[in-house]
Amino acid sequence: MITLVLGGTRSGKSEVAERLAAEHGPAVTYLATALLDPSDADHAARIERHAARRPDGWQVQEVGGALAHHLRSTDGPVLVDSLGTWLAAHQDLDADVDALVAALVARAAPTVVVSEEVGMSVHPPTEIGRRFQDRLGSVNQAVAHVADRALLVVAGRTLELS
Repeated sequence: MITLVLGGTRSGKSEVAERLAAEHGPAVTYLATALLDPSDADHAARIERHAARRPDGWQVQEVGGALAHHLRSTDGPVLVDSLGTWLAAHQDLDADVDALVAALVARAAPTVVVSEEVGMSVHPPTEIGRRFQDRLGSVNQAVAHVADRALLVVAGRTLELS
């Protein structure tokens, strides 16, 4: 089962995804697509807040752009956080979305995927910002197409998408 959890910045999407993943048992693998940059204190604090919420039994793997590989090689329930940082980890935003989708579909165990909903955000003033927004919108649509369930989180509230 694939569950896609979408939301804007600080919407509560990661917390919702963590609760959903925890429903699949105590042994969840958390695939973190953001790699810690020790020189970025704000990002390090965000990662620490996420880590503090996770149950002790969860295994964390920092996967960066190698998400499809880790999805294929990890058994049991998985939480992926997030597709936006996965996409940004690729030079020129050239992530292999087909490989990601194939890896998600091939998994037998439940998979909860977090992604940023960019369709309701501010229009980026730069070319790379617009390319990222467009590309992540396409990634989200591709994952939503194969997901069994899609949720939108707004202000900590969850809406089921059909």
